[in-house]
Amino acid sequence: MDIREQVKEVIITKGGIAKSADFVAAGIRAVDVVNLCNAGFLDRVRHGYYELAEKNSVSEEQLLATLIPKGIVCVESALFHYSYSEFAPRKWSIAIPRSISRTKLNVDVLALQPYYVQAELYDLGKTTDDFNGVILPVYDRERTICDCFKYRSKLDNEIFNKALNAYANDTKKNLSNLSVYAKKLRVYKKVTELMDVLLNG
Repeated sequence: MDIREQVKEVIITKGGIAKSADFVAAGIRAVDVVNLCNAGFLDRVRHGYYELAEKNSVSEEQLLATLIPKGIVCVESALFHYSYSEFAPRKWSIAIPRSISRTKLNVDVLALQPYYVQAELYDLGKTTDDFNGVILPVYDRERTICDCFKYRSKLDNEIFNKALNAYANDTKKNLSNLSVYAKKLRVYKKVTELMDVLLNG
């Protein structure tokens, strides 16, 4: 098997993106990887991460899962996922622990909108769901709605209002969770006042 076939096999086995260590484990030298990048066979996604240069070989969802495993889909991206917004965000909104190194987010192939979250609130409402065939961590409906209040200044008015109305009409909503999260995120008064109007007219 020639070197290109070997490299391609490693990348396919790893779901479309391979690390330098994956190549080393398969007996492929670092110099070969560099040469294949220079030859246009491989693309460097981020330091130490590579994909085949065939365009669109890896979905954005797969890139997100591989390159930012600590990222949790949140705010605008979560609203779109739950159909609370018709606006497909140009950037992936992701929650990440405040302690994470900023360099980990230097990913040329993905447009990111990071939200830095303190450790004690990071896992609140975290779940997983299917995004175009890739399982990604995402905040549940209630955390997403609370985050709309928390990051109110960053959200477009129309998106904010539509999201709250959509949530109020959602049969899957869980108001007791909403109340618990709102207290922990310190948006309880705002959330209850507005939801009361939406739910009870």
